[in-house]
Amino acid sequence: MNTFEQVVDEYGAGRLWVASFVAILVAGLGAVLAFPRAVWDRFLWHYFWGPVYADAEAASCAVMTDSGPEPLYEGCTAAVQQGRIVAEPGYTVVSEIGYMLILVYMLVGVYLLLDRLEIAEDPKLYFAFVPFMLLGGALRTVEDATDRAIEAGFAPIVDYPLSSLIISPVIYGTLFVMTLATLILCLKLDREGYVDSYYRSTAAVGGVLVAVTILYLTGVAMTTEYSTLYPSVLLTTVGLATVLSYGLYRAFESFAPEVNDGTGYIGLVVIWGHAIDGVANVVLADWLDVLNVPLTYYPKHPANAFIIATTEALQPAGLTAAIGTSWPFLVVKLVVASLVVWLFNEEFLDESPRYALLLLVAVTAVGLGPGTRDMLRATFAI
Repeated sequence: MNTFEQVVDEYGAGRLWVASFVAILVAGLGAVLAFPRAVWDRFLWHYFWGPVYADAEAASCAVMTDSGPEPLYEGCTAAVQQGRIVAEPGYTVVSEIGYMLILVYMLVGVYLLLDRLEIAEDPKLYFAFVPFMLLGGALRTVEDATDRAIEAGFAPIVDYPLSSLIISPVIYGTLFVMTLATLILCLKLDREGYVDSYYRSTAAVGGVLVAVTILYLTGVAMTTEYSTLYPSVLLTTVGLATVLSYGLYRAFESFAPEVNDGTGYIGLVVIWGHAIDGVANVVLADWLDVLNVPLTYYPKHPANAFIIATTEALQPAGLTAAIGTSWPFLVVKLVVASLVVWLFNEEFLDESPRYALLLLVAVTAVGLGPGTRDMLRATFAI
């Protein structure tokens, strides 16, 4: 046994993870205090918190000044040319890499927690988390409604800084806390005999929260001037995503059964979640006019923007006019999701069921959450 294994055996992996988390926070705080301009202003605020702040203020961008951050509703290009520290809503390559690293690190912590609780070996728990993935997109749409209210001159539905809790990527942390709290409560009720199944109870709580949020957004659309209901977007997105994902699932069953052998219907949901994201992007980018939705949306993710720009450069103009330029994003989504499902073979799930389940939840969430947000945003014209 080497030194590292001895340390893990003596203190426990969970305690070591908590200690590392505290150490990272202390080191980060120390770096901010020691070098505020370089660490906070030019890195953490510029790439991570500044975009959240600008989004929460419904601003075109935000600039860091000597007295603190300031939202700008015009003049962002000029601010960049002046050499000011400017943050725009959305993601950058740096922030996406950073969030990916944070996600991997937090997944390790969640795995250790689930291991301590001795749960998450039953695949049924995966389906209990699906409503919370939908809830993330729905809550993100509530924040979009807040931005639209501000733009229309109305009092915001949720004001800053509270609104930052439901802005990407902070909302992932918010949903994590909500899901974990629900899971632990339902697990306690299950073990004390108050409910029959903690995973069914968890799913029920998530389902109720989604329903309440959708009803609230519907009420906003019915009673305000800045939101309008376009159910055709919802029906088109869900319909096409369902047809495409189920068609792929059945094709795999017939011609490549090894793809579905490990995950079964979980794999179908994984593909469906990313199909929702892909179809929603295509609809919002190229097909809103066909659905008579008078809105315009632009991609916030660098990968999506790159795919669209590349398609515009390579695709003939006539074809672009006919089918748009965002369709390769949907193809990429379906291919990548299918490859992920294929990687989760039966042997992997049998040997590491808890770890595999956690990864499948994460893979689904990064597709279904943003896809639900895009779909609902256009559905409620916000």
